[in-house]
Amino acid sequence: MYVLKPGIKRDPVRRWALPDRIFFGHGACAILAGTWLRDPPLPGFHAERIIPAEGLPGNHVYLTDGQIAFDYHGYSILENLLAHHARGWSARHDGWHCSVETVGFDLLSTPALNARKMLGPDQYLHDPISRAARYLSRIDHQGASARARPEPRM
Repeated sequence: MYVLKPGIKRDPVRRWALPDRIFFGHGACAILAGTWLRDPPLPGFHAERIIPAEGLPGNHVYLTDGQIAFDYHGYSILENLLAHHARGWSARHDGWHCSVETVGFDLLSTPALNARKMLGPDQYLHDPISRAARYLSRIDHQGASARARPEPRM
């Protein structure tokens, strides 16, 4: 798990200068998911949110069809994404735990995101929706999701 240097998330210039994967993995995950859902490259996916226990960091939004997930890492088995996220935060915060819920709000709405302690698209230095669209356009969604899907059991 990549750990940001102190102060980067509060500095719009330094935050914007992060590489795409780190930018979307540390604060702009909702924007990436909302942009994905605006023009979904695959059917059957919805957004879910990892909500850490009160006072703990580790909020995250990803997309899933119930078997595989998509976030800034790309496509992976859903269980693996959740385990990786929990392992990373648990190693840094004793007692870290979370709940997971289906997202029932607009991931590109500043008021909806702010109500959940996330930045909206108009609160970044530049346009994160355009950045997310460019990031998503570089991915072979069909191929990557097929590679992530577990082999059927016989």
